[in-house]
Amino acid sequence: MTFKELNISEPILKALVNKKYETPTPIQEQAIPVAISGRDLLGIAQTGTGKTAAFAIPVIQKLNRLQVQGQRRDIKALILTPTRELAIQIDECFKDYAKYTDLRHTVIFGGVNQQSQTDRLKKGVDILIATPGRLLDLIAQKYVTLNSIRHFILDEADRMLDMGFIHDIKRLLPMLPKRKQTLFFSATMPLAIAELSKSILYNPVKVEVTPVSSAVETIEQCLYFVEKPQKKDLLITILKKEQDKSVLVFSRTKHGADKIARILNKKGIGCEAIHGNKAQGARQRALTNFKSGKTRVIIATDIAARGLDIANLEMVINYDLPDMAETYVHRIGRTGRAGNSGTALTFCSHDERMMIKDIQKLTGQKLNTVLTA
Repeated sequence: MTFKELNISEPILKALVNKKYETPTPIQEQAIPVAISGRDLLGIAQTGTGKTAAFAIPVIQKLNRLQVQGQRRDIKALILTPTRELAIQIDECFKDYAKYTDLRHTVIFGGVNQQSQTDRLKKGVDILIATPGRLLDLIAQKYVTLNSIRHFILDEADRMLDMGFIHDIKRLLPMLPKRKQTLFFSATMPLAIAELSKSILYNPVKVEVTPVSSAVETIEQCLYFVEKPQKKDLLITILKKEQDKSVLVFSRTKHGADKIARILNKKGIGCEAIHGNKAQGARQRALTNFKSGKTRVIIATDIAARGLDIANLEMVINYDLPDMAETYVHRIGRTGRAGNSGTALTFCSHDERMMIKDIQKLTGQKLNTVLTA
């Protein structure tokens, strides 16, 4: 199937051709016709499956048909997402897909001065991408009203739960018009998220792709049994051996991420750390440097890495194991995307061994042990 066969309008098709996108991913193939029809949608899909286009394309198409030259700009579509990085990436996608339309979109998120964001809002926008905290702040300051919303997209709902945003979402829901289309996306469906989806969706169509356990099948996974004091030496050895690869290293803590970055830079391995204590500008610069190849190694905590969409990421290294097996799957799923091969290396100390059992049970795969130290 091609995008043209999904009855996508000419301005969007032209933008897709420009980006050399021809064939929709499974989530796009299933979700786009449902969303264009106006039905509510429950999408079970992980980051990296192409779900941003699955909701962005229908929203752009429907709003572009409504747009009248000179008409007052009210926010007609709201995309709510858990992290700044993901909000920025979604905004970039809207920029790509809406290139040949007259629609205006903008992104708002915390951690930066609000002036530039409020200036854009004053000029009027059709599509708003937002993180919950900043959105509530700007609603309270009367920079944002949600009375004209026709399309509400809740992205990465399970991450919202993990990060403590469910209360904010419940505060926002009564501010939205009763009559609207809602598109709800989550990688997993814990009870709280299932209940939330039932409360805000009307007779939804369910679309599900890439179950969590099968997302890792295309990734080569290797396990190193190594005690904590030796982890840094093993990391340096691997990074020097794999000098041509882009690598994302996961640390459990912000302090740990900074420490790993200092050790690697002292050894001549150029890298940067991203985590919640870093200013938004510093985080964005580090990501830009990594994506452009200026630095080939980035150290991240789980929250900082949520929603990161890094094309052609070749290797993920779990310097520390996560607290939950599902997080391991999300971490390594950042490599091996869009048909590319990927490698995930995991460093496991003695006190982390129980987590390996949980991971192998969840994925149904035995990790390939490379080294015991």
